Amino acid sequence: MKEIRVGIIGFGTVGSGLAEVLLEQQQRLEKRSGISVRLSKVADIHISELPPQFAGVTLTKDAAELINDPDIDIVVELIGGIEPAKTFVMDAIASGKHVVTANKALLSQEGQDIFSAASKKGVEVGFEASVGGGIPVIKSLKEGLVANKILAIMGIMNGTANYILTRMTDEGIPFAEVLKDAQEQGFAEADPTYDIEGIDTAHKLAILMTMAYGMNITHNDIATEGISQIKPVDIEFAREFGCRIKLLAISHNHGDHVEARVHPTMVPDSHLLAKIDGAFNAIHFTGDMVGNVLLYGLGAGKMATGSAVAADILDIARDIRSGSVGRVPSLSYLPEYIGERKITPMSELACAYYFRITANDEPGVLSTIAGILSRNGISIESVIQKGRKELGPVSVVMRTHTATESSVSAALSEIDALDVVAAPTIKIRMLEIE
Repeated sequence: MKEIRVGIIGFGTVGSGLAEVLLEQQQRLEKRSGISVRLSKVADIHISELPPQFAGVTLTKDAAELINDPDIDIVVELIGGIEPAKTFVMDAIASGKHVVTANKALLSQEGQDIFSAASKKGVEVGFEASVGGGIPVIKSLKEGLVANKILAIMGIMNGTANYILTRMTDEGIPFAEVLKDAQEQGFAEADPTYDIEGIDTAHKLAILMTMAYGMNITHNDIATEGISQIKPVDIEFAREFGCRIKLLAISHNHGDHVEARVHPTMVPDSHLLAKIDGAFNAIHFTGDMVGNVLLYGLGAGKMATGSAVAADILDIARDIRSGSVGRVPSLSYLPEYIGERKITPMSELACAYYFRITANDEPGVLSTIAGILSRNGISIESVIQKGRKELGPVSVVMRTHTATESSVSAALSEIDALDVVAAPTIKIRMLEIE
């Protein structure tokens, strides 16, 4: 039986999860592939010994020792971040090793260098776990949907943000309180910026767009907004409109240009994505042949992510055994067909909007605001003004018909400059079911 030896750099949550998957599922993997996948070495600077079940595995604090080990076929990078992760990955490729990583930040920012080096060296890069945790998103897009022109990508791609919004929706708890609880339970990092401000989601969307459209894109190309400004009152107004607020990644393929955005969105209750709650993820593709496809599952977690990394390892092991390395291009498209494509400016986005304007309860305020919106070509669909519960400004909520982002930005700048407006207007885009 063919034996493939694996080295893991980073034995944290995902690294230890992968090791457990390879150990517990060893016989199943052999029965399904005819290949013996063996964890040979682990590099980690934070641990002094491995758990007893990995007694036959060598532990080192030197990643270079693992990378340069001639017996190791596949190097798995699981430390996260940009450096030293990129150096380890590039060194492994240079030494002729195949690479597997779950590092979405690295791939969305430095992927062009990594995939180019791997192609020249004739080695493979697996990254299933970089998007959607245990959900087979990458494989579905790269292989299952290969005959499709991808018309749209939309999804909930960050479990922490979705968990927070779900608690706020179901329990009426303020953002800061839910975030603190999520951190205490381990759902959120000590520094949650990447999760709550949409950056992690943008990393994942950049990877999917690169594969779906055959284009070079980084997370810096994606307009990104987070959920930290969402209040329970916005959740309640969304409910009145028959919606739930979700942090969505959205891309539409318009041929010569593509949308790329991450932001809180009011999703109609009838849409499948409105029903994705807790720490779960869901990614929705629209293909010209297959129509709509929704993939759902745990977007993070020790064993779920370990499962995805193990799947990459076995794919590469099969290719090594059959002598067919490079059979499926890492980014779905052959390198020579990956080029540039125009990103749709956010100013050209057209959709319906929710506004929450905090204004003094005075005669003529509503007509003044309506006049500003009208001058900017924005039509109001409905208005809600709750009765006063306490002294001070009140919330005036408006839902618009379809308007352009440029018109909305101009109108809100004018509205927020009014003396009667007490705080910046909250704007949430609304998802319209096509």
